Amino acid sequence: MKKFTCVQDIGDLKIALSEAFEIKKDRFKYVELGRNKTLLMIFFNASLRTRLSTQKAATNLGMNVIVLDINQGAWKLETERGVIMDGDRPEHILEAIPVMGCYCDIIGVRAFAQFESRDFDYQETIINQFIQYSGRPVFSMEAATRHPLQSFADLITIEEYKKTPRPKVVLTWAPHPKALPQAVPNSFAEWMNATDYDFVITHPKGYELDPSFVGNAKVEYDQMKAFEGADFIYAKNWAAYSGDNYGKVLSTDREWTVGEKQMAVTNNAYFMHCLPVRRNMIVTDDVIECAQSIVIPEAANREISATVVIKRLLEGLE
Repeated sequence: MKKFTCVQDIGDLKIALSEAFEIKKDRFKYVELGRNKTLLMIFFNASLRTRLSTQKAATNLGMNVIVLDINQGAWKLETERGVIMDGDRPEHILEAIPVMGCYCDIIGVRAFAQFESRDFDYQETIINQFIQYSGRPVFSMEAATRHPLQSFADLITIEEYKKTPRPKVVLTWAPHPKALPQAVPNSFAEWMNATDYDFVITHPKGYELDPSFVGNAKVEYDQMKAFEGADFIYAKNWAAYSGDNYGKVLSTDREWTVGEKQMAVTNNAYFMHCLPVRRNMIVTDDVIECAQSIVIPEAANREISATVVIKRLLEGLE
């Protein structure tokens, strides 16, 4: 594997899951694979689970790790071509990227949607520049339109907890006080569409995702109807995608907060969220603290998904 930005890069999901469960049994089985190799983790945005789990995964594989926070102690980077650099960004990313590549063997990049231009975001301008100019294998630690390490961990978690071969999985929009990218819901939808699960997306009108990510999922605007008989509920907020509303908050309707009322019509569903979560906006205390909440095991599986991905990138170096 030379890069990892989407579900297509991981290949056969059954093989990837088998590898994940193998690694979960022995996290240090491939510790010699990364000996004398260096992972550079670059953060344009804040992180907790992604930073910790990815660094732990690299350590599991015997790698050295360098962490660069672009907003803390690094030069501010200009990311667009053709600009006159007379502002507060003294270095261009097109010089910075190949320099970064000199110091490592693999690069992980975390760069959220900026909501200034949908074209800029959905062309994945930043991570694609790393892929093009670094001379190193690159993987996404969340990009503008996808968060594949999270979605892979979500899939591992569902496979561990499912009680039926074809569970009903519901992705539900929930309210949030600020505009959030579509990366997690886009990516979750993309990975769920690659399975044979019964997959449903529910959200208020105006919050339709890019159709290329919705794929074959059923879209239901009635949240209670969508929840009926569900085995897994995945809650997440996202800002509007379409037209002039791109990146905007259109609603903070608390009726969409996932609570006991919604969960009561499910098939005793498990509750999932990528974290961090705004309690009593996205989900009530009662639901996130109940026995069916699997947000912590889900987060723990981030180490496993990252280990599989970095292992495959290391193997691609040989």
